Formats: sequence, structure tokens, C-alpha cells
Amino acid sequence: MPRIAAGDAAAMRECLDRYGALVWALAARATANRTEAEDAAQEAFIAIWQAAGRYRAEVGSEPAFVTVVVRNKLIDRKRRAGRALAPAALTADVPDHPPADPLEACDEAARARAAMDELVPAQRRVLELAVCHGLSHQEVAERTGLPLGTVKTYVRRGLMRVRERMQATGRPEARP
Repeated sequence: MPRIAAGDAAAMRECLDRYGALVWALAARATANRTEAEDAAQEAFIAIWQAAGRYRAEVGSEPAFVTVVVRNKLIDRKRRAGRALAPAALTADVPDHPPADPLEACDEAARARAAMDELVPAQRRVLELAVCHGLSHQEVAERTGLPLGTVKTYVRRGLMRVRERMQATGRPEARP
């Protein structure tokens, strides 16, 4: 990411090679057809290029950063189109055993899902609506019928709990 932020074209090509399959998979699940998925993937890589300067290795892994940037771009795209996200688009079950893919994102996503599964059901549902579906606190409150203050508390405490559990289970070693 630092090389991309510095304008290194070769680094962007490496990023395309390394994360192309991940970006494509996310785009394909969140769009209605191949043409939309292609457009969404292209927009996602532009967003990665624009966001590369914000990457901090001490905060998270590069695959996790890419996943978050792509996810946010897909949510923005759906909002612009005026359509709600398909329920299954960004909430597919994470496999118990991540695929033999070099991306650490699979392991990190599985650990995050396991940590979320430890939350009480109401808190987990609120966190899924806010994080996975990109709903605002107000939208979550309207959808669930919970008071806005309760939604904000559930999100804040849920994120803290997930972070604590993920730190307790350890981070995968950085790849060379």
C-alpha cells in the first residue's frame, strides 16, 4: 500500500494480481450481473488506489484493508443506485476452514465471525446490520424497533468485544 500511495504503477499491478480474485468475488456477490460486477471491481481498485495512503500496518493486515475499502465502495455504489443491498450479498457464511488462499483476510474474517457469534443475538443482529449491511444507527433502530441509544451502545460495545476476542486469538504472522 505505501508503494501504491507513492504512485508506483508496478505496485498497483501487483495489487491487481494479488487481490483481483478477492475484489471480483466481493463485487460479483454484491451486484446483479457480470457487467455490474466488472464496473464495481474497477471502481473498487480505483478506491484502493485512492485510499492506499490511509493504510496503517499496525491497525490491520493489508488484505483486511483491501476488503474494507472494497466493501465500502460496494455499499456506496448500492446507495447511489438507490437500491438496498441484497441480504446475502455481504453476509455469506465464512467457511470453518479458510480456503488455501494466500490472503490473510480469510483467516481474519473467520476469526471476526467467530467473535461475533459469541455476542448475544440482539447485539449480533445490530452489529451485522450496521457493519455488514452498512446501515446507519438510525436505520438499524428503525429496522429493529430498538431505541437509537441502545443501537449505538450495542454497536460500540459489540465492536469492542469483537476487537478484544480477535486480539486474544492472535493475528496471523505477516507474510514477506
